[in-house]
Order: sequence, then C-alpha cells, then structure tokens
Amino acid sequence: MNMGVPTKQEQQVITRLKRLRGDAQLSQLELSYRSGVSQNMITYIETGKRTPSLSTLLKLCKALNINPAVLFVDTDEEKKHAKQEIIELIQRYID
Repeated sequence: MNMGVPTKQEQQVITRLKRLRGDAQLSQLELSYRSGVSQNMITYIETGKRTPSLSTLLKLCKALNINPAVLFVDTDEEKKHAKQEIIELIQRYID
C-alpha cells in the first residue's frame, strides 16, 4: 500500500474509479457492501492516500460491473482533451 503522492497514472485510475462509482450512483458505503472492501479503504483510495492492491481493485471492478481495463485506457474524450492541450502548447511556442 502506497502512502506517498500518487503518480499521474495512479491519479487517473483513482479519478476514473471515483467517476464510475458516481456513474453507478453508489455511495462509498454501498460499494463497500458490494465489494467486501471497507468503506475506509475506499475513501483512502479515492483520496489518493492508499494505492489499492490488484485484489482490491478487482473486487471494486466486479462490484461496479466494469472491466478493469477501463481504469487504464484513455477514453476518446480524454484523448481529444489531451490533443487540444498539445495543440495549444504548440501554438504558444510558435507565436
């Protein structure tokens, strides 16, 4: 369990996990019941205070009825946003 500052990739996984929980309209408590992961641990994960083990991550994904890959793969919207950021940075450099 990591207690340091999450890496960018860890932060993306945390953000996606939290968003998917919200999309499923589940409270942390409900996700805890469904997954068998303590509510405190879910809070720690979502706030970046702990990095979940693979086992914990799989339990959360199963409870959310999602493929774990969605936590790691960029969505089309995220790719579009990143592309726009890159274009803006290039334009600032050229101007």
